[in-house]
Amino acid sequence: MLASKAQIRLKSARDLEALRRSCRLAAETLLLAGDRLRVGMTTLEIDELVHGFIVDHGAYPSPLNYHGFPKSVCTSVNEVVCHGIPSRRRLRDGDIINIDVTCKLDGFHGDTSATFFVGTPSAEARHLVEVTRRCLEIGIEQVRPGRRIGEIGRVIEAYAVAQGCSVVRDFVGHGIGRDFHEGPQVPHFGDAGRGARMEPGMTFTIEPMINLGTWELEILEDGWTAVTKDRRLSAQFEHTLAVTETGCEVLTARSRPLRHSEPTDEPPARPATDPVSG
Repeated sequence: MLASKAQIRLKSARDLEALRRSCRLAAETLLLAGDRLRVGMTTLEIDELVHGFIVDHGAYPSPLNYHGFPKSVCTSVNEVVCHGIPSRRRLRDGDIINIDVTCKLDGFHGDTSATFFVGTPSAEARHLVEVTRRCLEIGIEQVRPGRRIGEIGRVIEAYAVAQGCSVVRDFVGHGIGRDFHEGPQVPHFGDAGRGARMEPGMTFTIEPMINLGTWELEILEDGWTAVTKDRRLSAQFEHTLAVTETGCEVLTARSRPLRHSEPTDEPPARPATDPVSG
């Protein structure tokens, strides 16, 4: 069920400036994680890296102790859809991992995530990640005053399905500001005519979770980790946005491409021979 109009908190110019600072820190943290990512690294090392960088910049890692979540970042590997808990698990060549960073600075939360390649990805993994990245991009293209939130999900779902993928329905984007989660909810599927109308000062995330197989998922016994029901790969990308008078501002825009995720000047990884390996 979508959040009601009463739950949406429009941001003032002063609010937006504080939110920009938090979002810039989240973006820089994600860049750092991409720079340091390597085969053999544990997801616990990623957590320690993210925690230290955020705290050193005078902020707080929003996931830590949020409804009991035990770590400072979510690390979701391969079939894990979201909310993966960092551990001593070592990343292997061919893995994909979503790193989901949220920090609280100056009273506001900034939220962003990306899926990274560990070593050499399979052709199947590369396809999924690129489809998911494009889903976020086309979702952002729909953000402008007067349109309904539902338009975002309509275009994302249509594109993902056309590419042979599915869209997770159990988790959605959300409003964000002084609270980690505010209205509106932002589904990545559904009908264009549904949801609140966007207006200047509205701030929310778009964070499509795209699967190679079924969109259905299961929650593991830890109460947090969501995995695909068929255990096939899942990927996610996320930005925090503000609706402006003429369109939108990507508050978590990065200063440069993400290493091990986005195209850069470095030589591209060569896909594995077996499209289902990794």
